[in-house]
Amino acid sequence: MDEVWKTIGELARTFRRRDDERKVPTEQQRTLQVLKIGEEFGEAAQAVIGVHGTNPRKGTSHSWDDVQAEVADTAITALVTLARMRPNDAADFFAGILADKSSRFLIPAPSSPDGVQR
Repeated sequence: MDEVWKTIGELARTFRRRDDERKVPTEQQRTLQVLKIGEEFGEAAQAVIGVHGTNPRKGTSHSWDDVQAEVADTAITALVTLARMRPNDAADFFAGILADKSSRFLIPAPSSPDGVQR
């Protein structure tokens, strides 16, 4: 996972540098990056529509592999967005939020009489 966050951080720094060179203010950079998540989600939704062939002009135009690739693009964009907003602790912040959210749904494994979780 460290390699993933290393790549995410490199992407975030690259996009920040490009925006800085274009003199895009920080708040606008953040706003546009969040909107990019929406754009990527829209592409995933479009792929699902293509799987089901519900666009009469296009018919069946996508596969579930296409949907999965678009969902991955959305996840990457979201993580890059977080890294741009929190360049010093995005991975730790994300881990904390993940732990909090998942604790609401995941039930810890019961312990055996000897105290070992099974």
